[in-house]
Amino acid sequence: MDVGLLLKVAGVGLIVCVVYQVLTKTGRDEQAMLVSLAGVVIVMLMLIGKISELLDTIRSLFGL
Repeated sequence: MDVGLLLKVAGVGLIVCVVYQVLTKTGRDEQAMLVSLAGVVIVMLMLIGKISELLDTIRSLFGL
């Protein structure tokens, strides 16, 4: 696994965590939930290429 990708995911998680905490402290719970959802979507978009590679490797391994 690429270390750069791991650091990007950790960075997005850290930023989302800080923004979520700030928004919940100010009483904007709906926006905080949207920020956390956006963070999940961003990370999934970053990981979709690696997931595709994993599935291709599994297919080739089992000859499917």
